[in-house]
Amino acid sequence: MKNRRNFIKNTALATAAITTAPSFGFHLMKKPVLEEEIIGHGDYQYKINRNWAQIGTSRPLLNCHEMEMDSKGRLIMIGDHPENNILIFDKSGSLLDYWGTSYPGGHGLTISDEGGEDFLYLTDSGWYMDKSGKWIPHNGRVSKTTTDGKVLFDIGHPQTIGIYKPGDPFRPTEVAIGPNGDIYVADGYGMDFIIQYSSTGEYIRHWGGKDNTDTNYNLSNAHGVAIDYRDKDNPMVVCTSRNEQSFKFFSLDGRFIKTLHLPNMQVCRPVFDDTNLYAGVCWSQPKIGKTDWRDHTGFVTILDGDKVISNPGGTEPSYINGVLQKSYQLEHKPILHGHDVCVDEDKNLYICQWNANRTPPIKLQRV
Repeated sequence: MKNRRNFIKNTALATAAITTAPSFGFHLMKKPVLEEEIIGHGDYQYKINRNWAQIGTSRPLLNCHEMEMDSKGRLIMIGDHPENNILIFDKSGSLLDYWGTSYPGGHGLTISDEGGEDFLYLTDSGWYMDKSGKWIPHNGRVSKTTTDGKVLFDIGHPQTIGIYKPGDPFRPTEVAIGPNGDIYVADGYGMDFIIQYSSTGEYIRHWGGKDNTDTNYNLSNAHGVAIDYRDKDNPMVVCTSRNEQSFKFFSLDGRFIKTLHLPNMQVCRPVFDDTNLYAGVCWSQPKIGKTDWRDHTGFVTILDGDKVISNPGGTEPSYINGVLQKSYQLEHKPILHGHDVCVDEDKNLYICQWNANRTPPIKLQRV
């Protein structure tokens, strides 16, 4: 397989087209983006397909936030256009279905197989963009739905059960489902708590937030949450602490285990596949100068265990004396903002991008 990948990679590079793909950034690219461009490192290299999603102009997009593959092999995506929340693709990129206008701040999507049937857990982050381009706050929302959008139940504002004070914002960004069906909600744009509920929505506990005596429990922009099953005997809750450029690992009942620091990578949710952890990097900083959240500075990172082994769209990972050094976006910005990664059975990646000039997901075909 490795030799086959190397053959494909070398052939693609040798026959790369001279023509350039459209520039999707706000800034003038310093180098052309080749149509057959290969990004990534080691055995984790990919050919970019920017035209994978075949939606034409019929379905409006703002930001493509998250995507997962269901048991039928369909790729289900959530976005935040007020007229267009859910898009469903096949792996060729054809649009199979779309629905939903009830999640104008559509942000998180998790698929859970429960008794052989797929269900969606959707989060609305409590922010949406109006027609003038202004961000408007509203009430965040967490819903369990069928794959065709029937709402089974909502989880209410934490103030209703006494764990938030009046005026505390609830702006959830992500949900993870535990091995017994417990629901873990990341309030990543609100109070930075991870709130654990039973499978039917009854409150169990919460942790995280800020100002903890033990700073290991602090979360700063708790943007994502997922369950790490790589050690089947010891599954863990993995939480993004994006402003700390870290993932924090906890037991299923919220006991701190470890922090994994990723210098210069403001990562989104962790995505697990085999021994790998994948994550979109929404922001980074250049080697010289500074940028802000509006600038295109993202890429994708891939880990084997706890070690970074490839940065598609970024510089090659480097360790000195066992310590990961800073990674940077490639100068010509092949990926603008990595917001989520979906992995198929052939180990191809589908990248949802935030703030990418209303472009649909792109495919990274593994070579």
